[in-house]
Amino acid sequence: MKKTLALALAMMMVAAMTLTGCGSSGDERVVNVCSWGEYIDENLIYQFEEETGIKVNYQTAESNEALYSLLKTGAGDYDVIVPSDYMIARLIDEDMLAELNYDNIPNYALIDDRYKGLSFDPENKYTVPYTWGTLGIIYNTTMVDEPITSWDAMFDEKYAGNVLMIRNSRDALAAALLDLGYDLNTTDESQIREAYDLLASAKEKGVYQAFVMDEVFQKMEGGNAAIAMYYAGDYLTMLENNPDLAYVVPEEGSNWFVDAMCVLKDAQHKEEAEEWINFIASTQSNLANMDYIWYASPNKEALETYPEYYEETYGEPLNMGLYEIMAAPQDVLDRCTLYENLPAETLTLYNDLWTQLGI
Repeated sequence: MKKTLALALAMMMVAAMTLTGCGSSGDERVVNVCSWGEYIDENLIYQFEEETGIKVNYQTAESNEALYSLLKTGAGDYDVIVPSDYMIARLIDEDMLAELNYDNIPNYALIDDRYKGLSFDPENKYTVPYTWGTLGIIYNTTMVDEPITSWDAMFDEKYAGNVLMIRNSRDALAAALLDLGYDLNTTDESQIREAYDLLASAKEKGVYQAFVMDEVFQKMEGGNAAIAMYYAGDYLTMLENNPDLAYVVPEEGSNWFVDAMCVLKDAQHKEEAEEWINFIASTQSNLANMDYIWYASPNKEALETYPEYYEETYGEPLNMGLYEIMAAPQDVLDRCTLYENLPAETLTLYNDLWTQLGI
């Protein structure tokens, strides 16, 4: 498979970079970046350093909530972060992000208009979209009785001990809300508590083998679990190592998300941060990233030409079924919803219920 060895090497490189910390010395130009695990072609880091002379200190967080905690406790000294839509809205509301100087980011013009002016940054002041995709269910076709089509599978006792629930409150409760027929952005306390009860009951009955984030790769690739809730791009990476895996956006609908690059208001290297963002927003960087991480690009040219890029690179046509999992077609997106930033009292309820769940 085309990325198996590269992925193993990438994980080692990310680990090495993470250990370097965010420090700098003397007059060295640096940019401190925090993103998700396995979410960049590391060759882009080295290319940027070579072209600009700017050292990249690259670290990772496991979820939006973990990133938020790092920022609020001062544990992360970052310039650029790559949160998801709803978390971006929260950071803007809390005055934690800097307005960008788009004159320094000319490649912003390459971003498709459909990923601009969205609810989390309606005036396009703070963000440059990085990737987009869908949240769904990954399942091992040799370990289930029939194709999975519903969120019911995430709560079904017949799969007890073989289900991996995602380890963040927004996504986990969204699965339960959708399974119950509710809006994933609901602020109705009774609906949220009902969703929590569904999740807690499944946990108590032993449905879940574990609550996972990046551990999902090893478990699903190795056939150690039958079902997992995770993201389309990561499914395509797992498929490289386990062809028995399938992916579905459940019939009840799901979340489609946009992750975007932002600069923190207290960033010490804003000029370098904007250089980094401009570099990553380029068509060539987006093509390389799509090829490596399997997440759809918001760069219109990159998204449209990726099948041609793939064929030129590998000498064979891209499987268009896989391309439509990465870049979900409109009929799938019509069943999906962006997360909205929830009111403070609803966020408190989420936090309290997640703590009560004991993850």
